[in-house]
Amino acid sequence: MDLKAAILKEHSKKQCEYIVKYIGKDQKRFDALIAIFFNDEYRVVQRAAWPLSYSVIAHPELIKKHLKKIILNLKKPGIHNAVRRNTIRLLQAVEIPKSLHGMIMDLCFQYIADPEEMVAVKAFSLTVLANLAKQYPEIIPELKLTIQDQMPHETAAFKSRAQKILKQFDKGT
Repeated sequence: MDLKAAILKEHSKKQCEYIVKYIGKDQKRFDALIAIFFNDEYRVVQRAAWPLSYSVIAHPELIKKHLKKIILNLKKPGIHNAVRRNTIRLLQAVEIPKSLHGMIMDLCFQYIADPEEMVAVKAFSLTVLANLAKQYPEIIPELKLTIQDQMPHETAAFKSRAQKILKQFDKGT
């Protein structure tokens, strides 16, 4: 399959699933998708982000050797919302190396506090931080405060995710 052509063919859930199924557990095919994600034109990168995230959710082991680069990519100025959204989405499903925890925590707190950030990025950031809070319970007070500060200004989707996370913290899980 010509991955770039498949990505450009159409931008739909069906096409995303088709690409994810093609990649399966195959590291070489996944690496080809990563190459497109990092080295192609703006629109192709934007569209590649969706099947990339779902491939990682299905097979988290595929991203291991690329994880640092994909996280560092989030620090680039002007990256498309689809790239941020799908990168943070996949980070919910993988074990993040300890050496990158601080950077991810900082980025996720920034995304949540940014009034211009898309709600999906904020919601996924909440989950990533909640996952990391299991290893770093000292971030829980800051996360609670950030959630409480943002709640009055956020959508129902954000509020729902935030309330679930707050309940987890209250239960001590």
